[in-house]
Amino acid sequence: MRFGLLYHLQVPRPWTEESEERVLREALEQVELADRLGFDYVWATEHHFLDEYSHSSAPEVFLAAAAARTENIRLAHGIVTLPPSVNHPARVAERLATLDLISGGRVDFGSGQGSTQHELGAFGIDRATKREQWREAIEVVTRMLTEVPFTGHQGEWVSMPPRNVVPKPKQKPHPPLWVACSSPETIAAAARYGMGALSLAFVTVEEAREWAESYYRILASEECVPLGKAVNPNFSVVTPFMCHSDEEIALDRGLDGAYSLFYGFMHYYVNGQHRPGTTDIAAGFEQAREMIGLTRNPPAGMDPTLKARIDSLRRGIGTPEQLAEMIRSYEEAGVDQIIFQTQIGSTRHEHICEALELFAAEVMPEFAERRVESEAVKSERLAVPIKEALERIEPNTADVSDYVIRTDMESFPQS
Repeated sequence: MRFGLLYHLQVPRPWTEESEERVLREALEQVELADRLGFDYVWATEHHFLDEYSHSSAPEVFLAAAAARTENIRLAHGIVTLPPSVNHPARVAERLATLDLISGGRVDFGSGQGSTQHELGAFGIDRATKREQWREAIEVVTRMLTEVPFTGHQGEWVSMPPRNVVPKPKQKPHPPLWVACSSPETIAAAARYGMGALSLAFVTVEEAREWAESYYRILASEECVPLGKAVNPNFSVVTPFMCHSDEEIALDRGLDGAYSLFYGFMHYYVNGQHRPGTTDIAAGFEQAREMIGLTRNPPAGMDPTLKARIDSLRRGIGTPEQLAEMIRSYEEAGVDQIIFQTQIGSTRHEHICEALELFAAEVMPEFAERRVESEAVKSERLAVPIKEALERIEPNTADVSDYVIRTDMESFPQS
């Protein structure tokens, strides 16, 4: 089991001139602390225009700042939005490789399609084609990271002539690939493509077991044809987080942040109406929380599906003993990494730091002790399936040895 932290960079109202700067500074301090404590990953989302819910619109800058402050923690994109109207594949490859070099080879590359109408509509992305846009873009990015030179691509969504995309990453053939997943269908796709499954839905242990079994069954079958040049066999889940020796204090410190995260998600992804720069989501949360059931003791008679989702928000909030028991259940279900959402809602910076320190001291050692052996067993079990999957990759046979870029002297400024 590995442990990560996921940052949306939430900035709930009321805002001051210093709100965004403070959130960024505190998040980087938390990452620096997590690195010293032995956490394995820091994940940075990419979102655009989502007031309060996520001000993480330049994750490559945030992760570069984290790289300068840390030594061991892996710097993970969770995720880069790949439709080319948001991020051109060449720019993605250049930024990834640069970050990988300055961090000493600590980058993980999670990608996705984008989902909210706020973002898709702003960038002119057709929801019906966003998956195809992602699939074409991820293949182009991995080629740019590995080909010398990149031999060019003429596709439906990306067209670019041969160029040598530089720099190249430190990790060979490229940083580990992950893809955002939120359903059994996308979990299966991650396995078919040989990518780590970054499960961003709040799933129960039973769901995690079913999804992990499906993921590893497909990854080890002939269905697995990697989109990149390597296979990253990993399955992760996310959960809100708070740890304290007293369960009631843990709930006091962490539950409101988890509930406000859920409310913000519903606002932007499901049923909200938003006026850019004006709608006060934090106020809406306070007004609606009792009606929805986002309270310490949800009312009886709630819709069972909604109640299960609300209950799942609590699973990473509790005492060290409770969290260790929860992690054991996900470990036994086949989960490779639990990613904690810490900087959510109005959760206080000092409480987050205290929780990270307590968790690292009293929970992490148990799982670190058996990690080497369990990962060795997993590596041996998957060695042959991964080798066979890599052999299914179609080699690029394009020959651009005669391709020449001719300088147009007429366009050169004359003195």
